[in-house]
Amino acid sequence: MSSATALPPRGMLRIATDATLDKLLSGRGIWPAVPAIVVLAAVAVIPFGILLSLGFSDIAVERGAIISQTFTLDYVRTALADPLTFTVFQRSMVLALSTMLLCLFFGYPVAYLFLIGGPWVRRLILVLTIAPLLTSGIVRTYAWLVILGGRGLVNNTLIEIGLIERPLRIINTHWAVLIGMAQIHLPVMILPLIAVMSRHDRRLDEASANLGASRLGTLVNVILPLSVPGIGTGAALVFTISYTTFVVPQLLGGGNYLNAATMIYEQVVYSLEWSKGSVSSMILMATCLVVLVFIALITNHFTRWTKGREA
Repeated sequence: MSSATALPPRGMLRIATDATLDKLLSGRGIWPAVPAIVVLAAVAVIPFGILLSLGFSDIAVERGAIISQTFTLDYVRTALADPLTFTVFQRSMVLALSTMLLCLFFGYPVAYLFLIGGPWVRRLILVLTIAPLLTSGIVRTYAWLVILGGRGLVNNTLIEIGLIERPLRIINTHWAVLIGMAQIHLPVMILPLIAVMSRHDRRLDEASANLGASRLGTLVNVILPLSVPGIGTGAALVFTISYTTFVVPQLLGGGNYLNAATMIYEQVVYSLEWSKGSVSSMILMATCLVVLVFIALITNHFTRWTKGREA
């Protein structure tokens, strides 16, 4: 009999445990990633599997518990053939893409100012960018309710300067949701751009100026291509948050404004149609993933193009 088989079970278990810990701490192979894989499986893979099972099942619920579950594709067929589903997801997609473009439009000049500004300007920009993130998104959304309301700051200003005679209806419209989302998600676009701008080599700007390029030409041909990774990261983050957000459309859009997140909430919480909500959630995740892959491909394309120019 060998020495390994002669060991008692506790001794073998201890040896196996020590060997596993050595592999985890050694930093070799896949072992260092095991804890992250376990956490990811617990918080993402398992819930997603449950979500899939609900979307392809006809379930019976009693007192908040599933008492029966049978496989069916009816909910998937119904959701894909429903014009309301297409309209809601189209609205959500347009809203998320519009928010992403607005955040890029207003965020890139701030990041460029961070690049060309002095130390105090950079500190001020960082404080003004991070400070809103320290406040709850719900609080900032309620602030827009006050600003865009019938007697809010915008309407009172327009009335006082004589542009309008009666208050405009801004709240409970698509434009109110777009304004609120663009302002609330703007720091998420600015921070990745600042991270890229902070690593920018100023000698490239000096070389461009020495070759006769104007400041605008340097911005377009040097700074903008090198900031593509920050643009891609910010665009992906803003799109994901805007596409799946619930609070801002619910508060600024009113009860009649329906996007993908609010529709899923109503299906699950109010109607207790868990299978329909599961199918809508899967469509939401699938379409979001498609756009993220598209953003990643564009970012990689222009990043390779930039590296090719540098070479």
